[in-house]
Amino acid sequence: MAHSQRIAPDIKAQILKRIQEDGIPVAQAAKEHGVHEATVYNWLKAKVSPGSPTLRELNVLRKENAMLKTLVGEMTVTLSRSQKKR
Repeated sequence: MAHSQRIAPDIKAQILKRIQEDGIPVAQAAKEHGVHEATVYNWLKAKVSPGSPTLRELNVLRKENAMLKTLVGEMTVTLSRSQKKR
């Protein structure tokens, strides 16, 4: 039988911060810290408060944000080129 070990609260907070803010995949964070993925998902589920986005919603928003930033960059370049032609 595997020996369970308590994770220090500061380490747990660090793992969750890396996943939520830095966008690191759960599998990668779990492997780096020697924690089972299911444990990390349980932490995430417990940490979510009503009205806050889920991990899936957060990832969708990150992707949408990246696409919008790309679009704004392309539009800026196009506008800059059109103004230089004048």
